[in-house]
Amino acid sequence: MSKVTDDSETTVRAGVVPVRRIALYGAIAVLVIAAFGAAGVAVLGPPGVFPGALVGLGAGIAALVALFKRDAIVLTDAAILLRTPWHETPIEWDRVVAGRFTLDDRDRWALALDLTEGDEQHGELVLLSIPPVTRPVSGAYDLRKREQVSEIREMLRRKRIPVTVLPEIAAALNTQWKIAPPTR
Repeated sequence: MSKVTDDSETTVRAGVVPVRRIALYGAIAVLVIAAFGAAGVAVLGPPGVFPGALVGLGAGIAALVALFKRDAIVLTDAAILLRTPWHETPIEWDRVVAGRFTLDDRDRWALALDLTEGDEQHGELVLLSIPPVTRPVSGAYDLRKREQVSEIREMLRRKRIPVTVLPEIAAALNTQWKIAPPTR
């Protein structure tokens, strides 16, 4: 959801968490659960494994939420911020050549930015990856993704970044989610 900060800067959250980082975050959560379970045994003996694991489950879920919340691509008026739990890397808007809404290698719809130079794989930055839209908005997930698509497109329009949308994607977004195709 886009929000306006105190100094009138609009921010839009996007981003796709790579499978490797998802596995890392899951492993961290399991380690947190195991550590609390071990602490329960150390303090209370063998019967302490259950209370320790229960507390660890809560702490593991909290760790997962914190890690995923911090892992994002944030579009701001000043720059694009690539955030992970450990660091933040800015990408200047003048590096963005164009945007495109196409099929990715898993037959999902991907909204990506083409970038000049840099370390990004294939010179692109994937902002959003969603399953193909085949019906009107029917739940919270669809509503959130529709909002994200609209917010990202609006930010790119303000930054005057040209966006190419495959005709079948544009038709489905217009018909099912009532998102009008780009005007240029």
